Amino acid sequence: MLEHYKIVFFSLVVVILCAFLILSGIKEQQKFEFYLEKNVSLIGVEIPREKGFEGQGIKIGIIDTGIDYNHPDLLGFGPAGKVVGGYNFIDNNEKPLDTSGHGTEVAGVIAADGSLKGVAPKAKLLAYKVSSSGDSVSSELIVKAIHRAIEDKVNVINISLGLNKTNNEIDQAVNEAVKNGIIVVVAAGNNGPDEGTIGSPGKDLDVITVGATYNNLTQSIVSTLEIGKTQYQVLPMLGTKPLSKPITAKVVFGGYGRVRDLTNVDVKDSILLVERGSDVKGEKIYFSEKEQNAAQSGAKALIVYNNKSGIFFGELVQKNSSSSNPTIPVISISRSDGLAIKKALQNETIAKLDIFSYPDFIAPFSSRGPVSPFYIKPDLVAPGVFVNSTLIGGKYNLTSGTSIAAPHVAGAVALLLQKDPNLKPDQVVSILSTTADPVTDAYGKNVPLDLAGSGRLNLTRAFSANLIIIPHSLVFNLSLEKPYQTRSLHLQTIEGTLTNVQTKFYPDQNDLKLETTLENDFVNIKISSQKNKTGNFDGMLAINDGTTTYHVPVLVHVTNGAINTTQKDGILTFGLDYPYSWLYAKISVIKKDSERLQSTSIVPQQTSSLAVNEPGEYWIHAQITTPHVVDDAYDIIMVETSAEKTGIEFLGSFGVPLKTIIIISGVIITSTIVGLVAKHN
Repeated sequence: MLEHYKIVFFSLVVVILCAFLILSGIKEQQKFEFYLEKNVSLIGVEIPREKGFEGQGIKIGIIDTGIDYNHPDLLGFGPAGKVVGGYNFIDNNEKPLDTSGHGTEVAGVIAADGSLKGVAPKAKLLAYKVSSSGDSVSSELIVKAIHRAIEDKVNVINISLGLNKTNNEIDQAVNEAVKNGIIVVVAAGNNGPDEGTIGSPGKDLDVITVGATYNNLTQSIVSTLEIGKTQYQVLPMLGTKPLSKPITAKVVFGGYGRVRDLTNVDVKDSILLVERGSDVKGEKIYFSEKEQNAAQSGAKALIVYNNKSGIFFGELVQKNSSSSNPTIPVISISRSDGLAIKKALQNETIAKLDIFSYPDFIAPFSSRGPVSPFYIKPDLVAPGVFVNSTLIGGKYNLTSGTSIAAPHVAGAVALLLQKDPNLKPDQVVSILSTTADPVTDAYGKNVPLDLAGSGRLNLTRAFSANLIIIPHSLVFNLSLEKPYQTRSLHLQTIEGTLTNVQTKFYPDQNDLKLETTLENDFVNIKISSQKNKTGNFDGMLAINDGTTTYHVPVLVHVTNGAINTTQKDGILTFGLDYPYSWLYAKISVIKKDSERLQSTSIVPQQTSSLAVNEPGEYWIHAQITTPHVVDDAYDIIMVETSAEKTGIEFLGSFGVPLKTIIIISGVIITSTIVGLVAKHN
């Protein structure tokens, strides 16, 4: 009898624990931070405005902190006002009034129509208030806001918030909006400059993900530092002004830049290198103090390297420092680069430093990819540093961030939709991204695609476009075993017929060979690996139709291993070719449209199979475990015939996660055992 009670008690504990896991999984809501940094930008809206395109007839939903519809540039609330609708999800009422300011700043960039003019000043806005403070918002409210925007039949949704990880509920809601013909514009985030910092919903394939650049008005200052043939990534500190000509001088080391550090150092006419911070606990040395000490010692410029990993953006004017206007230029550099320069000072080292204005420089805070090996994010960039926009209380404010870059693109979408209301989401992103201006770094080199996508938004070129290129970017998966692949671009003309088309790939890649052929309205691109060299290579395919040059980002993976995928009746069978010793591999299969993930494993000399229950494009990623490293290989396959659904797959097709299915199954099985034991006794 005692054993019977033990079994029942243990089973009940398991049931309660499983139920707790299910409920906690359902109730947990991730918090989304607003992107509230400083940024500025202007884009070329003159051509659309001259032609009468200012967003008339377009409805834009803004999911944010609401909008101050009492602001004179946002023209009131209701059918006759600028803000024609929306919802307050915080107070559960129909008045989404902004009390923190972020949503009003976003709205001003898109459609202010008063003293300040937005990109699309005649567009109508709908405000979906999902936060009152601007600090965070639950994923549940964002999902509700997206669904409400779909019901309200908006044309465009702007989401200037997110997080640097995946949230399936947000991504599913965004996908539903796109399937309803709504163009969704999303800020990439402000978690740069680290790689892989774009999260949901910016990582979603079907949204327009926007990073941030500087602007052509103020604070567009960048810097270069060259020592020999080495070009360093450096940032000018806030307060530093452009130089009339570069500074070339000997580099000397000056400790932490204190007066006592420079006493016995010949600093005159040098570029001084110092470390950030101090070696004395509790001692605080402002950047402005280091600058003053360096200038008073006769230095021409100052380099401050970080006291921890990575680079940083410093300011020369602080509230608590006895600072004056800086008299010499000051730049920051990463710790690793700073230590490398310090080590090189054992021999005489001459550096060339320049500081100049450059509007299209990628803002250091702008989040970047990669988000997936199968597509490229962000899609493009727009100005986002010290942008002047509307603020609550009838005021204006200079603000920055990718959250301010994104509404430039949302406004641009409104202008395109006014010009052609029949454009579909993939056509809109194609026009905007392929007509963007490619972006280079301060040294004139093309920046990686995961920083800037196609480049900086250019409305003038977008309005002159006559080609819609689908898809708007390409990814090739090559390997040492499969050294070539052909992919196609569909060229749709907006007016007239396709005639003379020229293509060119840049920058020149000695490791790759590109061949293009034109068949009717398709361009076929064959890329071959020319050397036994693995890695990721990116560039731009330039397509000229006689009047406009379009740019298509191209990413090429060249891996050691190759996945051999075959299909029959919805059963995918995988084989793996790998030139070295390997132990096993995990095979992940993702359906393009739903991003539903399935996985299996494979070992040497064998194959592995997996059933897929929906037709469509599938992405395949192999993570190959070797005695020393984990290597990758990729494949893409189009499934025409699907397999029959099992019970678990049937539940999965309704969006029920596999983990939840397993837990529910465990609860049911355990409950059944408890019932049988109780009945037996």
